[in-house]
Amino acid sequence: MGAFTQMIMGYVYPGKPLANATFEAYAMMCVDCGLTAISSFKLGLYMKIPPKAMFLSQVIGSFIASACEFATVWLLFSSVENICRPELLPRGSQWTCPYNQVIYNNMMTWGAVGPKRVFYPNGVYSNLFIFFLLGALLPIPVWFLARTLPEKKWIRLINVSTIFIAGASMPPVSAVNYLSWFAVAFFLKFVVYRKYKRWWAKYSYLLSVAIDTGVSLMAFLVTVTLQIHNVNGIDWWGLDVSDHCPLATCPTARGVHAEGCPAF
Repeated sequence: MGAFTQMIMGYVYPGKPLANATFEAYAMMCVDCGLTAISSFKLGLYMKIPPKAMFLSQVIGSFIASACEFATVWLLFSSVENICRPELLPRGSQWTCPYNQVIYNNMMTWGAVGPKRVFYPNGVYSNLFIFFLLGALLPIPVWFLARTLPEKKWIRLINVSTIFIAGASMPPVSAVNYLSWFAVAFFLKFVVYRKYKRWWAKYSYLLSVAIDTGVSLMAFLVTVTLQIHNVNGIDWWGLDVSDHCPLATCPTARGVHAEGCPAF
């Protein structure tokens, strides 16, 4: 959704990165807030909470969350030195702002340069547009196979949208995050579900909430007690912000040369 809105705005208003980012922010926030509200109301329905109380809690929570987020950002930018500047931060610092870097890169790609010069019709990456068509057509053969081969029940478990949307968080999410997510999901949804189905049915949702809450609490505690004072843990290769590949930032377009990078 984000890339699609940025692409549209890039064609309509090329060379205007701020307008592109603003349009994408409004479009994405409307969708995200709507989906989050529906998810919360669904949870409240399961817990038999009155709809009026749920709606009121959503409204009050939105105001509280907005105020807290603004105050947190203000505090961090006024207290953390060199925040969002990875080249000046100590090794292992979490204040690298990877998502902000993604937003900036998107603004430059879709807004400043524009999809006409990067993708279609004048760009070197125009072939990537075929994935829009591929994403729209791939569910059709899966549906056809599920109808023609009803005895193959595993075909019905293939969800093309879920498979493709999994990569939407990359970047800033790295491969390490996906591996840990897959390990937990495979253990709970495959191993535990098959061997301990009654336990899974009774405690899986509670365990999911507990894991999310634990991660959030630990992130908060580590931030306010250690990392805000530049205590970033033990020194190991996982603290590096980079992906441990010195050629990852090298250009791949033909005729473009950079120091220390191979030419194509």
